Amino acid sequence: MSIYQDLDIRPIINASATLTKLGGSRMPAEVLEAMHEAAGSFVDLPLFQTRVGDRIAELTRNDAAFVSSGAAGGIVLAVATFMAAPNAPDPMAYPMLKGITRNEAIVFASQRNGYDFAILQTGASLVECDDSLESFESAITGRTACLIWFAGALAVKSPPIEDVIAIAKKHGVPVLVDAAAQIPPVSNLWHYTKVLGCEGVVFSGGKGIRGPQAAGLVLGTRELIAGCRRLSSPTQGIGRPLKVGKEELAGMLAAVQYTLHQDEDAMLEGYEVIVQNWIKDLTGIAGVTTERGFPSEAGQPHARAIVRLDAGFSKTRDQVVDELKTGDVWIEVGTLAEDPNAIALNPQTLTRQEADIVAARLRQVLTS
Repeated sequence: MSIYQDLDIRPIINASATLTKLGGSRMPAEVLEAMHEAAGSFVDLPLFQTRVGDRIAELTRNDAAFVSSGAAGGIVLAVATFMAAPNAPDPMAYPMLKGITRNEAIVFASQRNGYDFAILQTGASLVECDDSLESFESAITGRTACLIWFAGALAVKSPPIEDVIAIAKKHGVPVLVDAAAQIPPVSNLWHYTKVLGCEGVVFSGGKGIRGPQAAGLVLGTRELIAGCRRLSSPTQGIGRPLKVGKEELAGMLAAVQYTLHQDEDAMLEGYEVIVQNWIKDLTGIAGVTTERGFPSEAGQPHARAIVRLDAGFSKTRDQVVDELKTGDVWIEVGTLAEDPNAIALNPQTLTRQEADIVAARLRQVLTS
């Protein structure tokens, strides 16, 4: 009996996305084995964090790296570091901001989202600028600690990041990119930092990298990573609740190695096959149209299947979504905020067998 069966919890077939509320993604055997091996010994944890970070930096072509407690935990430590720069951050200075005067973080208006709170818990104030370069430049003052850029779908209305970085560098303002779900492509592990020149970027460990759900990555300058290490557990202070264990450290290193060794083109082609099969399998249902949607909900370079219900269809979109959670198999699907009649099917988290189950069950719900 599995732990889920023992606790009377139904496992889910996830055709939605690598969402935290659904457990992120599946860890491959290499990651699980690394975590199991690490669990069997005691270790100097700060030293292990440093050595793992050094190896990940080497693998990802970055100057330095830090394994954080998820992407949001990485934002907290990175913003706190930028606030104290050029001085080494004092872990006990936040959120009271003792001795800290650079206490503002700039965010573009269209990029505001729930992860604002990872910035705010440092004690920093958010300064919202309009989605223009002029507004961004005028928002910069002597109190500016950094700009936070939320990559992917949230950035579509903002100016090009290359232009934003150019203005930031002119004024000496660090840029931190939240790229939590921006893998694939794997090249994003070095694109924002080494190609575009951002001071730091954060990734979720439990999404496209397929590492531990409770871990993430901060990649960037040596100064930034030194600050994250100084603030992090087991040090007392702002980073103490953001603990990363030896198991997560080992798992993240294994996950990065695993991800870098994958044939990304073949993986994306496999996603496309699933999407095309969904379109074929769901064709011919009265009152329903299915089409290819691109990119993914997070702006990743792979397709989804978008299933739309005609006006006057016998069931609402929400009724279909709820019905998919009943029966022998609980199936989670995505929705589109801009279209109340649309269902989105994401292939990223599925096996081919599970994808076939999703199509068969959705056809059953739509035709019953």
